[in-house]
Amino acid sequence: LGDMSPRTWARWKEGSIGRIDRDLRMRMAHLMGIHKGLRYMFRDATRGYTWIRKPNAAFGGLSALDLMLRGEISDLAALREWLNAERGAW
Repeated sequence: LGDMSPRTWARWKEGSIGRIDRDLRMRMAHLMGIHKGLRYMFRDATRGYTWIRKPNAAFGGLSALDLMLRGEISDLAALREWLNAERGAW
């Protein structure tokens, strides 16, 4: 979901994060916002994990996970905005 190379991921796991480019910062910010939105909507984590995998008419029949896995920052942003709107954050 972060569109990170396996080599970069391995370095991160070892504790060597280094420079984070703009694209990765944006992806991480959206993923954290999506996680926060899901936690607000679903107090029970199991319900959130189930919801994220279920087809959703709001996403053209895709699940939220399918939408995120398309790899576009715009899809992450759209999901984050949708979750914020659903929980009344705006």
